[in-house]
Amino acid sequence: MLTYNELIELRKKLANEEITLELAKELYWKDYKEGKRAWHTRDWKERRIKVIKEKCEVCDSRETLTIQHLSHPRKYAEYEREVIRKYAQIFKDSNTAVDKSEFRKHIIKNYDYEPVPLCPNCGDNRPNKRVRKLPQYRCTECRHEFDEPIYKSVDELIATFYENEEAFEVRDKCFVSKDKWRNQHNLSQVKYWLQREMAKNKDIVMIGKEAFLFYLDDNIKYLSFEDTITACKRCASNFDLNNMELCPKCKEHYKGIQYPTCIQCLPEEKRKVALENIEFGKEWRAMHKSLGID
Repeated sequence: MLTYNELIELRKKLANEEITLELAKELYWKDYKEGKRAWHTRDWKERRIKVIKEKCEVCDSRETLTIQHLSHPRKYAEYEREVIRKYAQIFKDSNTAVDKSEFRKHIIKNYDYEPVPLCPNCGDNRPNKRVRKLPQYRCTECRHEFDEPIYKSVDELIATFYENEEAFEVRDKCFVSKDKWRNQHNLSQVKYWLQREMAKNKDIVMIGKEAFLFYLDDNIKYLSFEDTITACKRCASNFDLNNMELCPKCKEHYKGIQYPTCIQCLPEEKRKVALENIEFGKEWRAMHKSLGID
């Protein structure tokens, strides 16, 4: 695991193109071991001594003090997805045209088509399918009753889409991805994912480098102790595990970080409502548990 200064040097070399992205990743992850954390290293412990304070900055306790990070780096894949989305939008804005035959090949290769039943009279895609009454279908738009709906072919839908991407006929999510996710898309979404893939293939090196630089930036920030406070074990665990912090008003009870005060410090009426809601939640969870659906 690289030290703080080694990480800064690695980021500098990658940004200045002194090393390749592949080498930067290799150097970063070469000594990675499952379960090993930055705070286990000698580098961390030596620098921690210089920044940790004598008491908890939340409750003033002096017992079992630790460095509490207020923000954490994300996984590399998250930075990569974010950068890909940016490049896809740039590509989409500058390359709106997608070859029709290429678009069709992409659909046939990557999607299963599940056609939507249409009214043979008006072409509306919302006919009601009746269980007991005949004819089986009744159109909610024109009131036409029929037994056999009509269906659009893939080529017909693509032709309509290329004439008008906002046409109601192409809004249905009738294309199911052939991967394990089986996502349902309409043609606009299919086009976006194709453009996204095209953008990724076009700028794959730039995307990888930019994403890794963002990843390194946040890890350097984490190791620098920049966004941290000194906290006791109790305050740190409440923040990390329960997303809670000490109430600034009473300095006694903990509260969700999204709320200004704890329940005990609320005005009487609001406190009563909050406690009732908590009790209702407990009863609801108990009922789910008794029914075996928790």
